[in-house]
Amino acid sequence: MISRDQNATALIWDALFPLIRLEGQGCSSFLHGQTSARVDGCAHGDLIKACWLNATGRVQALLEIRLDSAGADVLVLNGDSSSVAGGFDRVIFPADQVRLGEQRQQRRMQRLETGKAPDFTQVIWLSEAREPPTSWAELRACNATELECWRNKQGWPLGDQELTGDTNPFELGLSDWVELNKGCYLGQETMAKLASRGGVKQQLRCWQSTSEIQKVLKSGDQLKLNNSRAGIITSVSKDTATGSSFGLALVRRQALGAETLQAGDSDVEVSIARPSAFCDPPARG
Repeated sequence: MISRDQNATALIWDALFPLIRLEGQGCSSFLHGQTSARVDGCAHGDLIKACWLNATGRVQALLEIRLDSAGADVLVLNGDSSSVAGGFDRVIFPADQVRLGEQRQQRRMQRLETGKAPDFTQVIWLSEAREPPTSWAELRACNATELECWRNKQGWPLGDQELTGDTNPFELGLSDWVELNKGCYLGQETMAKLASRGGVKQQLRCWQSTSEIQKVLKSGDQLKLNNSRAGIITSVSKDTATGSSFGLALVRRQALGAETLQAGDSDVEVSIARPSAFCDPPARG
């Protein structure tokens, strides 16, 4: 049961996402080997969050997977669904006992709370005939600006400049989307090396402008520390109440300990903080 106090600080992200249907007895094993998640052994209906990586461990798409008695539904939360479907199709063999079904649009709702990281227990998929629960229907759906502000404050890497196809899960704070102890999977060798090395070259951070004179910052602006390159701004939002700007940035490892950095051509001072949604990379064993 959601209380009125909780409702006051919550919004609903209500949107349609592409869904890829896989059918056959081997769907669980197939997805276990093609994604970063432990899929084998999961119960039917459980929501499984997974990265689809390339062979060098770069994130190509973020997925939600649900198994059922006839196969699996794969929702593409971020990324090109045609590329995901084509990638699956290229590696399906008859022995896999998997068939690629039709793609469709899936309505998905997620409850977003102010000041809290994404909670995947607060996600529902709705069929065309199904209405949301009463406690959800009473919440207001967020608009695109509100969603962008929310994810930038929590540190959820859903922007095109975070998921460029060249970043890995550990850099983006998605370590809990990767199961390191499940055997071979696409991108596994790189992820194992990164985990054993105990560090990545950059990590996602939240930033907020602190300068008295507000300058316009934008995605792609460089960050500096003592006149040396320290990272790049990936997402920007504006606080309408204060006029200050904030967002997400990929910060180089050598600058992660800094409290402030300089951004853009005008050297706007920005504070740097670890996002609440960030899951730290594995420590060196």
